Amino acid sequence: MKKIALSLMMLASLAACSTTSPDVIKREDAQRMSTIQDGVLLSSRPVKVEGSQSGIGGVAGGVIGGVAGSSVGGKRESVVVGVLGAVAGAVVGNAIERAGTQEEAIEMLVQLKNGDRRAIVQAKGTETLQPGEQVIIVTTGGKVRVTRAPAGTPPMAGASAPVYTPR
Repeated sequence: MKKIALSLMMLASLAACSTTSPDVIKREDAQRMSTIQDGVLLSSRPVKVEGSQSGIGGVAGGVIGGVAGSSVGGKRESVVVGVLGAVAGAVVGNAIERAGTQEEAIEMLVQLKNGDRRAIVQAKGTETLQPGEQVIIVTTGGKVRVTRAPAGTPPMAGASAPVYTPR
């Protein structure tokens, strides 16, 4: 029983290892040149980023379920229950991984200096942005994040345009 509990804790901790937070910069993105674009936040709304299913949760759950099930009953029953436990464990392990890697995020609509608009989804960070605020879009290695423009940034032309309101 202790082995099963320990295995479930390890599975849950593996599922919580990933993040896409704009406040966390990956090691390989440090000391890299990024491109910056100026913009104005038109709107934002909360969304959920679907959790991943790498297979690790299913495999770990299958192993745990198989081991737990094989310890039930006699020789013949232990094989059948072990197989059923492995299948059930794989389903549960996959669900735990998917739920553990799901993230709360924000979809932002941003208008660039040239008038183009972009929709960007990023995990919630510590910064709260309001429609009408000047923002910068930072692109590093194909990944994008939005942050508040530094204080003293000159106002963007057309920044006083009406704020987009989704219907």
